[in-house]
Amino acid sequence: MGVPDKLIEIMEWKRRAIAPRVRSVSERELARLDASTPKPPPFLPALRRADGSLAVIAEIKRRSPSAGEIATGASAADRASIYQEAGADALSVLTDGNFFGGSLEDLRGVVARLRSSAAALPCLRKDFMVDEYQILEARAHRADAILLIAAALSDAEMKHFAQAAHGLELDVLVEVHTGEELDRVLAALGETGADAIGVNNRDLKSFAVSLETSLELADRIPPSVVRVAESGISTAEDMARLRAAGFDAFLIGESLMRQTDPGAALAALLAGTVATR
Repeated sequence: MGVPDKLIEIMEWKRRAIAPRVRSVSERELARLDASTPKPPPFLPALRRADGSLAVIAEIKRRSPSAGEIATGASAADRASIYQEAGADALSVLTDGNFFGGSLEDLRGVVARLRSSAAALPCLRKDFMVDEYQILEARAHRADAILLIAAALSDAEMKHFAQAAHGLELDVLVEVHTGEELDRVLAALGETGADAIGVNNRDLKSFAVSLETSLELADRIPPSVVRVAESGISTAEDMARLRAAGFDAFLIGESLMRQTDPGAALAALLAGTVATR
């Protein structure tokens, strides 16, 4: 599958945007900052529970190229608290500003808010990784995991970025959209390079969403890898179908962000899946 034009546009913009930051701060300086940052709590155990119950990664996303404006004025830290109280197992924080309305300050604010509580949730930095510097940034801003998008990276980049993340004690969620991308990830990283594989149900060319994408790829993901279903999940029935197919966790963003009471919506979603937990 060729890389969609929109993804090419996003990645080109990201490389231009990141260049001044890479030049202005050396890796050595950022590494010193990283050394003073507490070790991140593990992300993966929150997604694969010992009792086999499902997990929800609640995403904080203000807008997207496919959906437009979603929750423009939402406070990332406030949403994090709401999701935590409603029963989320982990959080995904968009840090891309140009296309998704997020920032690294959102991530820092979310972590500061959650780590002040007794039961802190692990956080994924969700962005378009184009340079190892961004992985150092994620560690310095106290993320627990990073996202790598297979469609946007070469095999060599995926391998290098995954190794860099593991060297900083960050977990790695690799996102795929097709069987071809999944084959590439497994060939490039093996069963240990990707801690978790997320199947995004949104077609990058048409933006159409179909849960069938996850259902078709579930059996092809090795059992040693945490399986995450992404996009288009809005009901307990959706989660039950995907859980039966073998998924461990569900990343849910837009359907929660659009709610006037996102905490109640998440609690109701989880309550509807008690039988599968």
